[in-house]
Amino acid sequence: MNNRTKYSLTWLLVVAVIGLATGALYALWDNHRPFSKEQRTIIRQSDSVMYVTTWPEDSTVLRTPSVDLTKAELKSKDLKTLLAKMLTTVRSPQQGGVGIAAPQVGIGKRIVCLQRFDKEGGPFECYLNIRIDSLYGSIGKGPEGCLSVPPMRGLVPRHTNVIVSYIQPETLEPKRDTVSGYTAVIFQHECDHLDGILYIDRADTVYVSPSWEAERRAYDYTRPEWWPLLP
Repeated sequence: MNNRTKYSLTWLLVVAVIGLATGALYALWDNHRPFSKEQRTIIRQSDSVMYVTTWPEDSTVLRTPSVDLTKAELKSKDLKTLLAKMLTTVRSPQQGGVGIAAPQVGIGKRIVCLQRFDKEGGPFECYLNIRIDSLYGSIGKGPEGCLSVPPMRGLVPRHTNVIVSYIQPETLEPKRDTVSGYTAVIFQHECDHLDGILYIDRADTVYVSPSWEAERRAYDYTRPEWWPLLP
């Protein structure tokens, strides 16, 4: 083996080692970026009205408990994009909902956006890393539907009062709130999603709603071709 051959082999070895090290460092960096690769794909490639996961086709996504947003995710541009798209989705004529949880758009994070009927004007608000601290008061049964379980409705027993803790998106400050009435029911419904629970799990009766389609613009529930999550 002459010197030229030895030099070439040594250079190839150096290049291979550098390539392996670069790949390992990139993988380490990618794993610590805000949101997973699949979640970033959903957030960035989705239209303003996002694909809504449905039962039973997307049961794996809907039945997996969500986790808290990390500090990096709370400060990320992707989170702002996600919240804007979730709000557009739940308020769209296609969906016409009063609440939506992140797992319903394929993001396993503890995020909900819902309508506050207990506030003037009924604004939609988003809540990060939300949890129910307490349920109290009487339990009543009322009709519920879900964007992820069309076109069904059911009679579900819920508490009349709820205490929730969460992080406020605008300030990233921890907050606590006491909610009553119909809005308390919405909080319970959406927080159930974060624990992999659907209203049909709690309902006494589930039935096909004759008014579901009439209340919404026609919507294609076909999963996008680029969708990165398994059904």
